[in-house]
Amino acid sequence: MDNSVRLGIFGGTFDPVHNLHLFIAESARRLEGLDRVLFVPTNNVHYREKPAASAAQRSEMLKLAIASNEHFALDESDLQPGATGYTADLLPRLHERYPDDSLIFVTGADSLAESSWVRFEEVLESLEAFVIAPRAGIAADTLSRVVSAVPSALRSRIKTLNLPEMPESATLIRTLLAQGRSARYLVPEPVWEYITANKIYAVSDEP
Repeated sequence: MDNSVRLGIFGGTFDPVHNLHLFIAESARRLEGLDRVLFVPTNNVHYREKPAASAAQRSEMLKLAIASNEHFALDESDLQPGATGYTADLLPRLHERYPDDSLIFVTGADSLAESSWVRFEEVLESLEAFVIAPRAGIAADTLSRVVSAVPSALRSRIKTLNLPEMPESATLIRTLLAQGRSARYLVPEPVWEYITANKIYAVSDEP
């Protein structure tokens, strides 16, 4: 009897997790027929600023955000000592932890287009599929150039979710909060309550 599952791997800083993250994860689950989606926060960022929230805070916000969806789970493999923050190093850890499962990586188009992925071919070889969520401001030809650089034998593993382009980002949320403005309803309500209660991102409470 085959007990393997199709496991979505949604990696990122999640600083903070927001509603678009949840929408992408649920859309990927349904469109790609995933059994579960793991949210995998990273603590080592090579192409952007260090997260404003601590690893513990980001994990807690993720727990609050995904609690209502039985198909979502948190995996802290990329927060452990020795984790490099590179997907090519993360995936062998996940294969060891979930040896019978097929791994499908989920990421935003901005991550693929704006970052130089280390050992990208190795990443693709470790996956059943590499699924991209469209993001506003990322031109199709930019993604095409990235994909065209991949050996032809691996290109079929790269897919784009059939979703509209959406602009919401954690950067926008952090900027709004740093300016003393509200980001309520851009994040799940339990996450908003956690942010305000713990005075993260320079916000204390509602005006």
